[in-house]
Amino acid sequence: MKHPSQISISDFTYDLPNEKIAVYPLEKRDESKLLVFKNQQIEESRFKNIASFIDKNTLLVFNNTKVIQARLYFENSKQQTIEIFCLEPNANDVSMAMTARKTARWNCLVGNLKRWKEDELHIQKNNISLHAKIAERKTTHVVIDFFWTPEHISFAEVLEQFGNLPIPPYLNRESETIDTARYQTIYAKHEGSVAAPTAGLHFTDDVFNSLKEKSVETLSVTLHVGAGTFKPVKSETMSGHDMHAEWIDVDLETIKKLQQHEHNIIAVGTTSLRTIETLYWLGVKATLNKNATLEELEIKQWEVYDLPQQNLSAKESLQALIDWLEKNNLQKLLCRTQILIAPPYQLKLAHGIITNFHQPQSTLLLLISAVVGNKWREIYDYALSHNFRFLSYGDSSLLLK
Repeated sequence: MKHPSQISISDFTYDLPNEKIAVYPLEKRDESKLLVFKNQQIEESRFKNIASFIDKNTLLVFNNTKVIQARLYFENSKQQTIEIFCLEPNANDVSMAMTARKTARWNCLVGNLKRWKEDELHIQKNNISLHAKIAERKTTHVVIDFFWTPEHISFAEVLEQFGNLPIPPYLNRESETIDTARYQTIYAKHEGSVAAPTAGLHFTDDVFNSLKEKSVETLSVTLHVGAGTFKPVKSETMSGHDMHAEWIDVDLETIKKLQQHEHNIIAVGTTSLRTIETLYWLGVKATLNKNATLEELEIKQWEVYDLPQQNLSAKESLQALIDWLEKNNLQKLLCRTQILIAPPYQLKLAHGIITNFHQPQSTLLLLISAVVGNKWREIYDYALSHNFRFLSYGDSSLLLK
């Protein structure tokens, strides 16, 4: 089978009418529809019934990242609006950047950049004063220095005060009050994402209780979702696409629990799946080089397809990663991953995924194809012809390989 860099993205397209895109969430999270692909068959239900389709003792892995209010609106001296969209910290990891005091440097997108003639922009509210100054102009983004008073409050508190939630661009509307609650999972914990891990938006306390009654276990990892998740593939083949890198944050105890689990593992969302599959390959690299630095362990875009075939089991690979962390006196793994999961990738830890329905010609659709093969088209045709709602606020699916 050909290398995934040679995949033609035109093979992963389908017609998505605008009316199929869910612009707003349903009134109740768990009333969304659920497409179940199991034993190569498709059936339909409601998300509130998902426990009945999951085997006892399965482990569900959730991404507990929290969406930050990353859009900031300033005015120049002519009262023209300039929007600053905080993408990611310029140097520090996300958790450090969110707790920063006094000043922070972020990579940003700037709307109406040509109107920014002043040395700095300024906004004030509730006795908090925030300033923004251009540090560097890059081809893909602008590096912005933020500084504020009072100096004892964190950047997270600054964003909470001034920021707006960055809902997906394809919703074609401004964020509203409903999004503040509904574009977060109920278990969101660690601030740092600029997009929600939307597979988790359907979960409610009732759903968690039904899973618990069936002895389904849960575990949390953190991957801070970047704006690159919406980045379209514009090249004819994947070789011309630059996959976005994102921060993962997983503690040692979580990796040990993953390693000890002996039943099926289902990732809740593409971000959770990318995280646990990354952990496998970090273990492979730790096996190949026990003295590797953390930076040397980080997974690049095509690396998992080009590494020497070690045929390590999930247990062996995670044990190697555990050994590496303990050798380096680290209680958690904090690094970036650029892993691109596409056919012919074979899942190493996950046995399936809970996920929404994704855009045509996207890296997310390639990931789904790696899970279910060419059946992705049959699944999407079914969803389109049976009135499923698509994308971030849309309906859900349980896809088992």
